[in-house]
Amino acid sequence: MSSVPGAQSRPVLTDLFDLTGRSALIPGASGAFGRAAALVLAGAGAHITLAAANSDALTELAHEIESSGGQAEIIVRRPESPDDAEAMVQTAVAATGRLDIVICASGVNIVAPTTKMEDADWRRVMDANVHGSWLVCQAAGRQMLHDQEGGKIVLVSSTRGKLGHPAGYSAYCPSKAAVDALTKTLACEWGAHRINVNAIAPTVFRSDLTAWMYEDGPGKTVREAMLSRIPIGRLGEPEDFQGAVVFLSSRASDFVTGQILYVDGGYTAG
Repeated sequence: MSSVPGAQSRPVLTDLFDLTGRSALIPGASGAFGRAAALVLAGAGAHITLAAANSDALTELAHEIESSGGQAEIIVRRPESPDDAEAMVQTAVAATGRLDIVICASGVNIVAPTTKMEDADWRRVMDANVHGSWLVCQAAGRQMLHDQEGGKIVLVSSTRGKLGHPAGYSAYCPSKAAVDALTKTLACEWGAHRINVNAIAPTVFRSDLTAWMYEDGPGKTVREAMLSRIPIGRLGEPEDFQGAVVFLSSRASDFVTGQILYVDGGYTAG
């Protein structure tokens, strides 16, 4: 027994981040952020429901989770309609009887000069990043409010929700700014019900889409320009995303809501 006064009332550090028995839904699980979130939450003990359109990627990820002793479900859908979002939520509930955590990592970017961007492409970005996030939050919120057990919802935003960009981001930047506003609005609406809603806003992270920026050649110039703005002096890796995910999904963040957590190496600091 500890001789430190009051020690018995203090939570053990690992308990703050333990997700054993929790049920986590991850739309966009086939992408770099969704995959990183799935692996770390499974490692912390959560039962994971993976959602995306890429069946092969989901199957591979579920196998990786299960091979490490975790549990995972798969639903091959994007959040493009209320039915899609509801099906994702009910898949998690059918497997575990509950829904505790949602990491909404589904999204898209189409880069084009504003004067040349097709209206359909602008709408596609807004639908995927804003409408899709709203649909997932709506379905998850209904379930959490019904269960009256609280919950954690984490949206994936971007530093581009705060900052503009000169290279054809007139759809993406506004879409992520809308995600930030949605985060704050839902935090206000659901805070009294112990549903915490926050967002993680990364800068450039390594993924299939950004791999060229990590290599010499055309990516070197872009990378060096980015690095000149990042005090830590490097671009992001998937594991850099994981600590923020666990924090915002666990007991450790019970008094944190409506926040945009910039995981950007200091990019937005200066």
